[in-house]
Amino acid sequence: MELIKLKNLCKTYRLGEIEVPVLKGVSLMIRRGEMVALMGTSGSGKSTLMNILGCLDRPTSGQYWLDGQEVGQLSADDRAMVRNRKIGFVFQNFNLLTRTSALENVMMPLAYTAGHLNERECRERAQALLERVGLASRLDHHPSQLSGGQQQRVAIARALVNNPPLLFADEPTGNLDSATSEDILKMFQILNEEEGITIILVTHELDVARHARRIVRIRDGLIEDGSVEADTGKKTVHMAVSQ
Repeated sequence: MELIKLKNLCKTYRLGEIEVPVLKGVSLMIRRGEMVALMGTSGSGKSTLMNILGCLDRPTSGQYWLDGQEVGQLSADDRAMVRNRKIGFVFQNFNLLTRTSALENVMMPLAYTAGHLNERECRERAQALLERVGLASRLDHHPSQLSGGQQQRVAIARALVNNPPLLFADEPTGNLDSATSEDILKMFQILNEEEGITIILVTHELDVARHARRIVRIRDGLIEDGSVEADTGKKTVHMAVSQ
């Protein structure tokens, strides 16, 4: 069952009197429970597409269905509601609050979305997620007391605290060494396989993209015709593109 469907999505920016087309008719389908890598070089349109998929921006034209809802032309406030309910984000720079503990960082999104939970229930949910990512002994540690890999694990737990069906990981290993990067990417694989979370890895690195089940490439504002099964390298035409 599809979680994401794009049809002829376009995004054009205006610089003074000049129009700059960035996305030029993107059609894409991602099924619920997939782990997909979105690959593209600088200037390919990758970041613009991620911002639209993550409901941080909206397209100039075209349609975007997320979990059965057309969200492409929603207002900023309505997009924020969709993000809070259905999307988690993990960024390269972790984006943790420096003066709060790991537990408090993970609890933070619940203040905006989980009015039905009391303080104890919020703490229990956050603690369970930190235990899930291997940080049971670091609940009270601040980011400065954690390694880069541990900070990214806190960020992953925070992204999952609202139980979103969709998780974006934007260059999630960019600030990590190779061994730690491998650990984080394996964690994404486990979350995808065991929890059924749909994960989109946004990266320019093939070594990172290969951890996904499918690689979707964007070039010059268009999805390339076909995708690569990341585990076998086998070419599968038209899987990435919804006609």
